[in-house]
Order: sequence, then structure tokens, then C-alpha cells
Amino acid sequence: MSLALIVAKAQNHTIGRDNKLPWYLPNDLKYFKQVTLGKPIIMGRKTYDSIGKPLPGRTNIVITRQTDYQPPQADESVRVVDSLEAAQQLAEQILLINGQDEAMIIGGAEIYALALPLVERMYITEVHAKVDGDAFFPAFDTQQWQPVAREDFSAEGPNPYDYSFVVYQRR
Repeated sequence: MSLALIVAKAQNHTIGRDNKLPWYLPNDLKYFKQVTLGKPIIMGRKTYDSIGKPLPGRTNIVITRQTDYQPPQADESVRVVDSLEAAQQLAEQILLINGQDEAMIIGGAEIYALALPLVERMYITEVHAKVDGDAFFPAFDTQQWQPVAREDFSAEGPNPYDYSFVVYQRR
């Protein structure tokens, strides 16, 4: 099983504000769907709560320490576990059954910090701005990562910032 993460982050590593995305980038949302569709997605409880419902076409694995947590609007696509290790084990089983090989970490900040040493690939939307926020992507050693794909975009229409889709592979 390959473990990857996907995140949109500002130049100052901001990824969230008030348990929401600090921007509206429709093209990033389309990219997120394209990369994660059909794959198990692993997230923390706060991230699930901020989305408010299961993301369709994916198994939604929610990590929480709350033993009585009941995810809102949950259906059979939502599975709750108590650790990143349990999430990885569940994702691996799902991937084997479905004949796939990549599970995706989708946030938030605490889960990214736990998963960063374990992931082999990062799909990062680099937002070319400093944005105020209260949730941040952890710093990482750029020497351990090699960009293998990049696409740059200018701000236009509803996308207020210049941004780039960059895929990093662990060296």
C-alpha cells in the first residue's frame, strides 16, 4: 500500500481558519476530487465535521479519540477508527479488496503531522500568498522530497490567488 497526502497550503503553511478552508479555489476542489476519487481517504474528526458529510465515491476513514463519536450524515462509506495505525490497516484492506494501491491523508493539521513521516507522495496545492489562519501544515525537510510534477495557474475568476499543483515524491 502506498500512503499519500493531499493538501492546499499557503506560503506561510496556513491550511485552515475556524475549521474551514481559508480560501475558495474551485480548481483546487476539482483537483482534490480528481486525485482522491475511488481511494480511501483518511481524516481527523475535525476535518470530517468541517465537511459535514461523507465525500462520495470514497471510503471515508475518520480518526478520533472520542469512543462514542457518531459522524453526522454517516452512511456505509464512513468508518471510524481510534488511531492512524488503525486507519492505515483499514485502508490497506480496502485497497486490496478494490485492487488499488494508494490511500490518501486529507487532514487536518494533527493528522498531517502524524502521517508526514509515513507518506511516500504529497499532492500539494501551493497557494502563492500568505493567508491568515489557525491551522498549519507541518514544516518538512525539502531535501527528502523531489518534485515530480508541477502545473502553475494564475488567479482568475473565482480563484483569487496564483497557485500551483505540485506532486512530491519521497527521495
